Amino acid sequence: MIFFLNLNPLIQVIISGFLTGLAFHPLGLGFLAWVSFVPLIHVFNISLLKKSIIYGYVFGLSFNSTAFYWIGVNSGADLITVLGSLFAAVFYLASFWAGAGFLFSLISKENQHISGNIFFPFIIVLIEYVRSFGALGFPWSNLALSQSKYIYFIQFMEVTGTYGVSFVIIGLNIVLYNVTQKKISLLKGLSFFSLIIVGLSIAGVGRILSLPNSDQDIRVAVVQPNVNPNTKWQNKKEIIVFMDSLHQESIKFKPDLIIFPETALPSYLVRDNRTRGTLQSTVNSSDIPLLTGTIHTSFENNFRYYYNSSMLIIPQKKYELYSKIHLVPFAEYDLLPSVFHPLTKLNINIDRGNFKSGNNYKVFKYKNLIFSNLICYESSIPKISRTFVSKGAEFLIIQANDGWLGSSFGPYQHFELARLRAIENRIPIVRCANTGISGIINFDGSIKTKVNLNEEKIIFESLSTNKNGSFYTKYGDIFAIIISIISIIVILFKCRKYFY
Repeated sequence: MIFFLNLNPLIQVIISGFLTGLAFHPLGLGFLAWVSFVPLIHVFNISLLKKSIIYGYVFGLSFNSTAFYWIGVNSGADLITVLGSLFAAVFYLASFWAGAGFLFSLISKENQHISGNIFFPFIIVLIEYVRSFGALGFPWSNLALSQSKYIYFIQFMEVTGTYGVSFVIIGLNIVLYNVTQKKISLLKGLSFFSLIIVGLSIAGVGRILSLPNSDQDIRVAVVQPNVNPNTKWQNKKEIIVFMDSLHQESIKFKPDLIIFPETALPSYLVRDNRTRGTLQSTVNSSDIPLLTGTIHTSFENNFRYYYNSSMLIIPQKKYELYSKIHLVPFAEYDLLPSVFHPLTKLNINIDRGNFKSGNNYKVFKYKNLIFSNLICYESSIPKISRTFVSKGAEFLIIQANDGWLGSSFGPYQHFELARLRAIENRIPIVRCANTGISGIINFDGSIKTKVNLNEEKIIFESLSTNKNGSFYTKYGDIFAIIISIISIIVILFKCRKYFY
């Protein structure tokens, strides 16, 4: 570690960002996040304010381009749009780390009553919380995602949400940095470091063992068709016949619910009476409801809008709809379509720039099924899952189509996000993705079953529902709010000379 801290500061922050980015990938390297911030912290300590801003930004470029390179392999758009999205995302997200460098120096340089080192975990929570808001909110990059496989270690998320994990990770890095600077002895530092990790893990095991028994078991059939999204709309008839065959196969398992992925059929099911009628007839004869993704359109104020929706087709009843609330900018809509409109008619035969978000947190209810559905990117937004559960959902379904991302690490990260949502709200999650990764996740974050990427398969499995929710379900981001308030008070205190 000392060797790295003697390198050029620019090289240090690039390495720091690269190692942090690697922790986000399915390589079993999540532990890197426990140490990867040490060079960044060192550079902040030896740099003046302007340099800290620059180095923070370079760290952000290195981290985000490593962790989220897959934005640039999206096959659903032309090369210019895809690369433009990648660069825009990386440059935008890097600015938050520049902000972290600014706040670190601001707090450190006035006096040492509250140093940037001690306060750095507070700064990162504040940065992550601010970054979660608005159309460009991106909680996907919260540090908790790097720890999703360490489910014993992160069980406390049911209280703090993902922000508690970030607080602990940065705290571990601060301890190690103080060891390198000989402010803490090696023995004390490593003892404290181990105590945090082992202590939280033991507490996590105890919490899992104390979780209540299931209220009931729901049997689901999850269909992963593995259809190429780039050609689906050019082969409508073949795909509809194919999905019907998978529907018939699913019925043989006699589940309580059959689930298709996001936009499973190349059809506007709301207005396509023929295709929807076929589905309804199969649902009626089998007496098994079907949840399927669909796109539908509507004319509003002389404009045609598209909705990314899920449709629950119920035996002998009218279908019910949920429309995606949080759309993906530059993928499902253009922020300034009158100025820049690159998403028009890309690959799926519709004007993707005119997608419109829904506004109803729908809870589907049918017999013993009480659930809500998140569509693709929504699984990265903790607020959406929490709202569904607080409204009574006893399990969550995630419909996704990660086929645009091929075999990149994007689909793997996307699946891991579901584990975070399960722990936060103590609720089981069923994930149904077109090309994968589909699976069932227990409310302790453990995986009950899953289907590999780029594999055609039907999962038949039971899941244990839970009505209890969690502290996080009830109180939301109270931890992040408290930390943010403390951070703002300290920042204002440090800046008081500018107000007098």
